[in-house]
Order: sequence, then C-alpha cells, then structure tokens
Amino acid sequence: MADFNLTPSESSMFILTGIPGLESAHIWISIPFSTVYFMALLANFTVLFVISKEKSLHKPMYLLLCMLALTDITTSTSFMPKALCIFWFNLKSITVKGCLTQMFFFHALSNVHSAILVTMAFDRYVAICNPLRYTTILTNARIAKLGLVGLIRALIFILPMPLFLSRKPFCANLIIPHTYCDHMAVAKMSCGDITDSRLYGLGMVFILIGLDVTLIGLSYGLIIRAIIRISSKKANHKALNTCSAHICVILIAYPLGLFSSLTHRFGQGIPQHVHVILANITYLIPPMLNPIIYGVKTKELRDKVLKYICIIHSLHVADFKPT
Repeated sequence: MADFNLTPSESSMFILTGIPGLESAHIWISIPFSTVYFMALLANFTVLFVISKEKSLHKPMYLLLCMLALTDITTSTSFMPKALCIFWFNLKSITVKGCLTQMFFFHALSNVHSAILVTMAFDRYVAICNPLRYTTILTNARIAKLGLVGLIRALIFILPMPLFLSRKPFCANLIIPHTYCDHMAVAKMSCGDITDSRLYGLGMVFILIGLDVTLIGLSYGLIIRAIIRISSKKANHKALNTCSAHICVILIAYPLGLFSSLTHRFGQGIPQHVHVILANITYLIPPMLNPIIYGVKTKELRDKVLKYICIIHSLHVADFKPT
C-alpha cells in the first residue's frame, strides 16, 4: 500500500456527502444500490466457485473470466461499502490518507479491469483467426503473465494520482459531494494549482483507455476480416457467437465509463447528483451483468452452474424431507 506523505494541514478529515441534494432519500436510494452490489458479489463469487471446482474449465478463457470476476468484485468493493455506510449510518467522514488510498485502489482496479478486457479480445482473436495454435499461444501461464502485466501497468500509472494530490494544500471546506473519493472530486478540494493533477488524470483516460479501446478495435477488425473470408454461414454464426459475450461486456463498460469520466470534468451544466449517480452506476451495473452475460452466452459455464444449482436444490429438498 502506498504511504502518502501527508502534511499537517492535510491531517484533517474529508466529509463525503453521498448524493448531493438527495440526502433525505439516501435510505431509499440505498435499496437498489445495495441490491445490485450484493447481486454482483453473488454472481461473481458463483463464477469463481464453479470454475475453481470444475477441472474441465481450467482453460485460458475461463481463467480470464476468473480475473474479470475478481476485478469486478474488488472494484465495486473499493467504494460501495463506504457508500452504504453513508446511506445507512450517516458515517460520512474519512481521513485524507484513507481517501487517497481509496482513490488509488479504485482507479488502479478499474484500469486492471480494462487491461483484462484487452486480453480477452486477444483471446477471441487467436481463437477465431488462429484456432490450430490456440492452445500453444494462449496457455494458462501466459494468461497469468498478461494479467500481471496489466496489474503492474495500473500500479505504475495510477500511483502518481494520489501522490500529486498528497502534496497539495486543501481548503478549510473539506466536503466532497460524492459517495467515494473520485480523483477529480478530491482534486477540486485543493486550494493549490491542480493543473498537473487535472492533466495527468485526463491523460490517463485518453492514453490508457484510448490504447485499450484501440487494441480491442484492432482485434475485432482482424476478427471481422477473418469472418468475412469464411464462406460457410454456419461457421460465420459460430465465430460471431464466440465473441458476443465479450462484445456485450465491452459495450456496457467503456461507453458508461468514458461518459462518466468526461462529464465529471467538462459537464458543468449537469446537476451534481446526476454526476454522482452516474459514477456509481458505471461501476455497479457491469459487475452485476458481466457474469450473467457470460453465464447465458457460454454453454459450458452455464451447464456447470446449473449442475451446482441442482445439487444445492436437491440437498435443500433432502434436508426438509419428512422422516
């Protein structure tokens, strides 16, 4: 964990307001938020459990699904428990060090999530464009190494964000109109010049996410070219079907994330509560939907999940069977 060099002026507490202007409705707002969060945890832990138990699923594609599930769990958990404490118990205070730490893990894990989506696009490219060499190109060990590269990339590029802010003086008004310590929300609390933080944060959005989106687009460009060359309609349909789950996940993740990030920086005319609700939805909805999408679209995983559901149901019925 990064040890931020906080000055005495920064040793006070930040106050996270939750959703500004809707404080009186926090209890009601917490119902859909907590429901989605707990559904996301249940769905992703189910994926992790089933894949870990079934040796037939110990393949590169399912290892990537485990990595995606882990980042979905950790990203949503990096901010949602604090948000629920605000909604349920009015526990709004957080130390500056705690706030910067939360910011670091939240943005780092989000970046790892993006790197995994790039690796999954590469996995689909190899599966369709070079199927005969798939098992030699993409081994479990190689997938693990690619995941490690994504983690190292996130640590290197995200660490400067809290480090820049830890050297800034903060104003007397330490009230952050948000449910968690987002980079720009915290930067705006500083009395000093935040140009470097603003430019670095914007640069990370365009460089890292832009690079990831470009690599995904390149992979799918090559996939589409390979599919066009296939004369069989059945083979075309099968190739497209293998990519459908990943495409759905991408279309959920990137448009929401980019829109939320850019409107927070440039959308001065958008009400503050809309910014905050959108930021929370951006990192709550995908973790809930991702395992459902892959569970529905991937027959092998779907069959294994149904197998365990049937086992649990049969045990439950047996427990209540009259003697």
